[in-house]
Amino acid sequence: MALLGIGSRVDHPAYGAGVIVRLHKAAYDVCFMQYGIKLVGHEYDKWNVIEAVESSEGVTFNDFEKSLVKVLRTFSDVTEVVELGDKWKNGTLILQPDEDDLKPKEIPIDAFFHKIVMVRDRIRVMEQRINSSKGLSDEEKVNLQQYITRIYGSLTTFNVLFKYKDDHFVGERSKG
Repeated sequence: MALLGIGSRVDHPAYGAGVIVRLHKAAYDVCFMQYGIKLVGHEYDKWNVIEAVESSEGVTFNDFEKSLVKVLRTFSDVTEVVELGDKWKNGTLILQPDEDDLKPKEIPIDAFFHKIVMVRDRIRVMEQRINSSKGLSDEEKVNLQQYITRIYGSLTTFNVLFKYKDDHFVGERSKG
């Protein structure tokens, strides 16, 4: 198994969803929502890797800060401020029907963008609740997590609206 980097998301059979926050020579520090930070060996293979982040040699404060922000985003119900790309501010989305007798629908891009961000926030909360659910088996959690990943993948078209790449939807990454 390849070494996971800081920010990698995992689902542990006993501890649930977690994020790798620090690398040691032979183990990871993993922050689990309900159990805090636990030390897990590099060779451990019983967890499901939800999102792998490539490992780098050194860890900077900036890397740690990004990982911490990712943990907080993943496991909190707090909605974050997500910025619309500058080129879209005060713009209008126009839906033009093919039929001449129907009027086009105009929607301020800001309002449309806000709805997309709300959908993303609600999917994240749903993901958190699935991962912390006591009533679901590990297999059921993994299956539901795969659907959520596919939902994110379906929403990647809207990434063009986001100001920052860190706010983008990310689906399954190619194994290529």
